[in-house]
Amino acid sequence: MTARRRTPASMDASLDVDAALCGMNAEELRGLIRDLLLEFDDRVHGRIRDLVIERAARSDSGWAPDRPTPDSISSVLDFAKAVKRVGYADPSEVDEYLRQGINAFLGRDYVSALEVFSALLLPLGEGDIDLGQHEMIDEVLSVDVAACAAMYVVATYMPAQPTQRAETVWAAIDEVRGVGHFWEPLREMERVAVEPLAQFDDFLRQWRALIEENRGERESEWDSDEDRWLREVVVRIEGAGGLADLARATRRAGDLRAWCRMLVTAKDWKAALAAHEEAADIVTGKAYSRGEFLDGVALAARKLGRRDLPTRLERAWREAPSMLRLRRWLGSAKSSVVVRKRATQALEVCPRKCVRQSGLLYVVLGDLSRAAKLLSRAPGLGWSDAEHPGHLLFPLFRRLLGGADTEASRELDLISLRDMDADELEWVTDDREEPRLDAPGVYEIVQLAGTGETSGDEARTVVPRAMRKAAEKRVAGVIENKRRRHYDHAAKLVATCAALDSSPETVSWVAGVRDEYRRYPAFQRELASHLRL
Repeated sequence: MTARRRTPASMDASLDVDAALCGMNAEELRGLIRDLLLEFDDRVHGRIRDLVIERAARSDSGWAPDRPTPDSISSVLDFAKAVKRVGYADPSEVDEYLRQGINAFLGRDYVSALEVFSALLLPLGEGDIDLGQHEMIDEVLSVDVAACAAMYVVATYMPAQPTQRAETVWAAIDEVRGVGHFWEPLREMERVAVEPLAQFDDFLRQWRALIEENRGERESEWDSDEDRWLREVVVRIEGAGGLADLARATRRAGDLRAWCRMLVTAKDWKAALAAHEEAADIVTGKAYSRGEFLDGVALAARKLGRRDLPTRLERAWREAPSMLRLRRWLGSAKSSVVVRKRATQALEVCPRKCVRQSGLLYVVLGDLSRAAKLLSRAPGLGWSDAEHPGHLLFPLFRRLLGGADTEASRELDLISLRDMDADELEWVTDDREEPRLDAPGVYEIVQLAGTGETSGDEARTVVPRAMRKAAEKRVAGVIENKRRRHYDHAAKLVATCAALDSSPETVSWVAGVRDEYRRYPAFQRELASHLRL
């Protein structure tokens, strides 16, 4: 989900609020919080209340909430037994009983906390108690269940025998996996702990040995929990050097990636460049992992202001071809001569399966006829494939031939420019702080190459014909396979062809499409809408 950017007005308002809060004394702030709590619904009220109590318990004041009494613990256990029998519980009741465990934990009464959490968290994680949720229990509970799971683990850690703490924590994590998130167990434990974890340095060594024992030989390129946990504890004990040694020993992409990311986060670009180069040379597994590290080499080269950046970008594309890497390499050129030279070199080695990339290269070189052949040969289905040339060439041809800017064509432009590079996996928001390489847009590269509007008679004949062929195959594909959700897209292609070329041949073709599919009213409605009939 894309994060919402703050507008300048909203940022100014935030500054005003900060100034107002700074102007209040402690009692006035307490009054404000009490008033605000009355404005929230039950769920938000519960979350805010828990946060206030937790912050107070972790402060230097020495305050802690009242611990649950033996009678209240007995009530929790009786409630848990009853709801397990019927298989259902009211979320608000579960919230209040879980808060008994939270209060015990914040008051350092780990035995009582374990009793409460064992009685409720474990059956909730196993699905023995239904709360009426659609998927996750967080939907219906106001208590932070993941924090409760981490508290459960810490509550088993603190009273455990020092020599048995690693095994105890491992077993506890396994028990609450259904409700907790333990991507980095050490960080999660420290996040909820209200006092320093006892003999933590000794535990770290035990924890590492236990992970290595259970991890065994790893052949899969995908990370397991043990892989992530080992990296976390190695960093705690040995720092970046230890992580580098681990990555070199395993040569696994996940370990190498964590080592490189640590250097990038530290903005040690010289070390990051060397690490990414080494990772690209030794990584095992798929080509996309190698390409990812070569991207990191290029990023570090750019940050260091190195003149060999284009060479780094070229190597990344050659060893792991993708549209995004191709755009980076071509777009780093400073003149039309250079971008055309690079396109010529790329076309000589571009894999046959990379049809979309070949299409861009043909356009950059001004060979619209060969690009048109790629479009006309493309299947009517499969437009969602990252290498289908349709989303790229259809709107690109329209612009190059000076087609009318219609609503249908604008919508096709938006689809084409979403950079459908499935192999890049850049699922991030625009607001991320992580540094990354820029990638010029397709139209920018074409303009840089000087392709411009084409006036050649051959191109003006061949290209519209290829576009009509592609649209025709798309219409046939979605209708014959009953893909009604794609009728709109197919109709937009037809309408774009009609707006691009008003020749008798195109007019006749549009009439033929309408007539051939006259028995499909849903498609006819979409077509009439985009043709403005």
